[in-house]
Amino acid sequence: MSRYRLAVFAQPAAGRVLFVRRAGLLVLAVVLLLAALVEALVIAPTEAEMGDLQRIFYFHVASAWAAFLAFFVVFLASVAYLRTRAVLWDVFAASAAETGVVFVSMALVSGSIWARSTWGTWWTWDPRLTTTLLLWLIYVSYLVMRGMVEEGQRRATFAAVFGIVGFVDAPIAFMSIRWWRTMHPTVLTGGGFNMEPAMLPALFLSLAAFSFILLYLLLLRAGLERSQQEVTELRRHISWMDERGSWP
Repeated sequence: MSRYRLAVFAQPAAGRVLFVRRAGLLVLAVVLLLAALVEALVIAPTEAEMGDLQRIFYFHVASAWAAFLAFFVVFLASVAYLRTRAVLWDVFAASAAETGVVFVSMALVSGSIWARSTWGTWWTWDPRLTTTLLLWLIYVSYLVMRGMVEEGQRRATFAAVFGIVGFVDAPIAFMSIRWWRTMHPTVLTGGGFNMEPAMLPALFLSLAAFSFILLYLLLLRAGLERSQQEVTELRRHISWMDERGSWP
């Protein structure tokens, strides 16, 4: 059982430090989110063609940004797990995948709301939309696969390979508006940001806020995943002792 135990989380002092750090991250994330809301909804100028509906853009882009960051963490943690076989990396990969699915779902929903008013339809098989939907399906499948495999080390190995291969779609989704003809606007070009300078503070604050929200949720979910894995291993150990009659 010790092979699966995360001793660094088991120490009371380490747990208190982790709680304080998470609380600090939460406060920072909330402050940044409130600042982003004020900047996006009140201070940023109204876009000439779309009007106030354009303001959803800041949180749509930030959601997609956080999702890509989360899936990149899955990729890095999966590589690290295959190299070290340390269960901590599997915990972070699973936690990042769950968090990433939440953010990419937000990006898809907010994008559909925006598309309904600008393009006249809730959905179109635009390259950016299609590759992002595929990204959502990949990581939902990743989570389903983790739930289907019970044995810890086997599940972690399968998930690591899945997480590495699945990440291939992330840069494709990001570059799709440059590689194929698409209705999606290009925000970042070779000459800089393709938007009014007065809108940039709202965008940057939204990106920062969602990045810290992602970090907070990732640490929170990693703690829960660690506890769940330890409980599962403890139950298996107890079952094994029952079968062998090894109790004193």
